[in-house]
Amino acid sequence: MEMRIDSKSGVPFYRQIIEQVKFAIARGDLGPGDQLPTVRQLAVELSINPNTVIRAYRELEIEGVLETQQGSGTYVGHRKPQVDELEQQRMLDQILTELLARAGGYGFTLDDVFEGLRQRKEKSS
Repeated sequence: MEMRIDSKSGVPFYRQIIEQVKFAIARGDLGPGDQLPTVRQLAVELSINPNTVIRAYRELEIEGVLETQQGSGTYVGHRKPQVDELEQQRMLDQILTELLARAGGYGFTLDDVFEGLRQRKEKSS
């Protein structure tokens, strides 16, 4: 699982980690027993403070989403996380904002984006 941090989103980094882990589990990208990167590995990969990763992992552990085994690592627990409607909407808003900003940077209009999405949907149907 690849994680990314958006420093311009206004969402705290630890929240972004939490959301990405929960959505990866909800999508089936991560399953019970899968090992997550160590705090140090993830902090280096994302270029953030290790305390930020610790905070995210700790919150997910409190919710029962992750389990930490001393000396062994952090693993996905057997309890499936609940992603509420507000969290889903916030994530979708973030994705759409990023999509439109990138498309606009390349000179695409909103109509171009809609047409591209429509064509993509037809191909996948």
